Amino acid sequence: MKLTVLYRGPLSSCNYGCEYCPFGKWKHTEEELAKDRADLERFLAWAESRTQDTLAVFFTPWGEALIWPWYQEALARLTHLPHVERVAVQTNLSCKLDWVPRCRPEKLGIWATYHPEWVKRRRFVAQCEKLSALGVRYSAGMVGFRRFAAEAEALRGELPADTYLWINAVKDGKEAPYTPEDVARFTQVDPLFPVNNTRHPSLGRACRGGESVISVDGEGTARRCHFIPEPIGNIYAPDFDAALKPRPCSKQTCGCHIGYVHLEYLELDRVFGSGILERVPTLPLGRPPAAP
Repeated sequence: MKLTVLYRGPLSSCNYGCEYCPFGKWKHTEEELAKDRADLERFLAWAESRTQDTLAVFFTPWGEALIWPWYQEALARLTHLPHVERVAVQTNLSCKLDWVPRCRPEKLGIWATYHPEWVKRRRFVAQCEKLSALGVRYSAGMVGFRRFAAEAEALRGELPADTYLWINAVKDGKEAPYTPEDVARFTQVDPLFPVNNTRHPSLGRACRGGESVISVDGEGTARRCHFIPEPIGNIYAPDFDAALKPRPCSKQTCGCHIGYVHLEYLELDRVFGSGILERVPTLPLGRPPAAP
């Protein structure tokens, strides 16, 4: 069986304080951190035991995980497992990178988000350059606030030409809709911006979520994805594998990359290939998928 797991434990804190993020500058108690570490250790033991499968693991924390050594060690451990083909993590890239040489770099993927309010562009670019030197595949990106447009263009100019720079469209309704000029400007930076700036019809559509892709929390509760709260089982239950089956999407639309990238009709797996977790296209970027 090939199975991709999006792991999100109880960690919900960050060393940055972005105004739009509920976890900015939130601090855990020692007890809460110990619980997060114990939950992660249990998950690692489960992953290590699944030798009959081919696994990919994607850490998508509510906050910043790589400032904590147990997440760094988790990435290193998982990349050395023969049955794990890919390990990726979402991060603001503020951590030291001295743990990366302990990983198998060809299995490691980094989804790095640039927050210009909290880090100098040169510092972020330098971190990306270190990843390149270490042989780690990564993408970089930003939230698509209009006030960040010039910064996104500047970052595009400083990153290597072969580094994919994504822009996450603001779709929470709190910002005025993008004008055609806004869309064109961000699309110059990220050719796939129109795809992310769309809430894709998903109700009743075939999706890999719940069959070959699952979301797992610290207790082991599995869901088809992060955006549908209904549990489908628990990975620590002996009969869990029976829960993995095709499930058409139950939501009207899907607007987040880590969700819609698994909708089969969009065929984005052809665009991202083996870089699907860290959001790195492996084919030349062409026109966005046609509307259904």
